[in-house]
Amino acid sequence: MRVERLNQDKIRIFLTFDDLTERGIEKDDMWRDIPKVHELFNDMMDHAHDEVGFTVNGPVAVEVFSLPAQGMVVIVTRGKTEASDADDLDYDDIYEMQVTLEESDDIVYIFHDFDHLIELAHRIQGKAPYGGSAYAYRDRYYLVFEDVDMERSEYDNFIAVLSEYGEASTLTKYVLQEYGKTIVEAEAVDVLCRYFD
Repeated sequence: MRVERLNQDKIRIFLTFDDLTERGIEKDDMWRDIPKVHELFNDMMDHAHDEVGFTVNGPVAVEVFSLPAQGMVVIVTRGKTEASDADDLDYDDIYEMQVTLEESDDIVYIFHDFDHLIELAHRIQGKAPYGGSAYAYRDRYYLVFEDVDMERSEYDNFIAVLSEYGEASTLTKYVLQEYGKTIVEAEAVDVLCRYFD
């Protein structure tokens, strides 16, 4: 579990599928209102408090994005509360959640070194779905594959190779398109192989 503060009232939490498995939660359970999911949310809030000092004592909006290769991204936005003192609140009423769920078939990987991205491109050339897009953002490099549709074993092997050179990113393609610099818009794997040895 990784926590990142986005602003004063918003955090992003990245959960791997291992984080869910350790708690006996299946991916589809995140869509259900069950005690295990409530426990996970409480764990996330405790972790957020310890890591970045983020506390919740009122209504929150929770957005859950399922990313097939990476796990899940949970965005928690703190709402305003009428109570002036958190001690006046009953613990059971602390969280009033409004949950939005979204799923993506995109694969987004981050590379700390451009050479790692080049090495990966040469390794997966001819095997990559739709060639991908490459971006630069905050001194890091990203490779995005949209709407990936592969056989499960082929998909797992593809993710394993990507993980040798980079790591799954919690950023979405929309953040990269809006704030990043486009290096290669389409067929990134072939273009990178053509221009870099």
